[in-house]
Amino acid sequence: MKICMIGAGYVGLVSGACFADLGNIVWCIDKDKRKIDMLNNKHVPIFEPGLSELISKNFNSGRLRFTTSFNLAVKNSDIIFICVGTPTYKKKHSADLQYVFKAVSEITKHINKFKIIVTKSTVPVTTGDKIEKLISKKKRKILFEVVSNPEFLREGEAIRDFRFPDRIIVGSNNKKATKKLESLYDPLIKKGAKFFSTNRRGAELIKYASNAFLATKISYINEMANLCEKAGVNIEDVSLGIGLDKRIGSRFLRAGPAFGGSCFPKDTKAVTVTGDLFKTNLSIIKSVIKSNDKRRILLIEKVKKILSNKIKNKKIAFLGVTFKPNTDDMRQSSSLSMIPFLLRKGSKITYYDPSGEKKEFSKLKNILFCNNVREACKNVDLVIIHTEWDEFKALDFKKLYRKKKFKIYDMRNLYSVVSMKKKGFDYYSIGR
Repeated sequence: MKICMIGAGYVGLVSGACFADLGNIVWCIDKDKRKIDMLNNKHVPIFEPGLSELISKNFNSGRLRFTTSFNLAVKNSDIIFICVGTPTYKKKHSADLQYVFKAVSEITKHINKFKIIVTKSTVPVTTGDKIEKLISKKKRKILFEVVSNPEFLREGEAIRDFRFPDRIIVGSNNKKATKKLESLYDPLIKKGAKFFSTNRRGAELIKYASNAFLATKISYINEMANLCEKAGVNIEDVSLGIGLDKRIGSRFLRAGPAFGGSCFPKDTKAVTVTGDLFKTNLSIIKSVIKSNDKRRILLIEKVKKILSNKIKNKKIAFLGVTFKPNTDDMRQSSSLSMIPFLLRKGSKITYYDPSGEKKEFSKLKNILFCNNVREACKNVDLVIIHTEWDEFKALDFKKLYRKKKFKIYDMRNLYSVVSMKKKGFDYYSIGR
């Protein structure tokens, strides 16, 4: 099939490369000429394991193409995926859909034959209705159909998630459009992916409901971790014990920092706005948002306690600063609140992250990016394991000690409390 991905960001690039790998002709379009030039020169602008190789393979085959021309991409495609960002408005919780509607405006200009227009971006309920209404003002309804096909790609696992999805959700009010999407995904369905069709509004809400539920599980186990610390209980025992119940499941029950990334923070906020618009109080999700915000403050308080409230002139090393491993995404990472606070209190920060130096810290004073763990931990007072990158899971801390010992705050519970205490380390963790 001939496909167009509007937006060469995380979702557009991964989905476009994977669709091309299934044998389709895929156009990836983006208004950012610099990004398109990079991609045409086989340079991938985002960090995602395996993506660079996948793009190179399908670009060389001619199945994957990059352009800034809507005219070229839209006219030569039968199915058009909208994969642009839907960030949160700065002064309110609702989703900012300006990029979605700008994409729709461009698509409308170049509809020359029947097109299926698919929102893969996460959008509030009724967005598909609004898109249909906008296009209908300039094009006859027989020339297009608007479908919702939300993505469920985890950063760091995106290619695998596309190839082996738990489910494929297609929301359409047109049976022919649903069949067309089912045919597109047929190679994945044959490998065991569950294809579920519903109406358009249903698919839009499924995406928000999924992310809100997962965010709720994270906040729930984090609050249980707070209780465990006070009650002398190991949160990992609690997680395993409740996770064995098939009604609950073990995933997303790992205590740690506040949830971050591109999805959970903005989607939990956006769905509560949708609830308010439909005069429905989504009180549980609103509580999750508050709990997650408090989590960021609690982590800072824990660092203060570990250092006996003596932060000034303390040297602190952060191992990992992204919100999760195998991605360079810094959005809503706990490090974005922790590091500036510690710097304001007079500490000196070193950090190492496998995904590289971060522009978010470039204007801050007394912070230094290091090229490896050893360099970051040299002569520090406290090491904070912030992100669970694989290379942080088997560190020889005695070799890192050098001249003086340091305290360790393991925010991901990568190490055994008993083992660390036996080795003489001044070790702190989450919920244990």
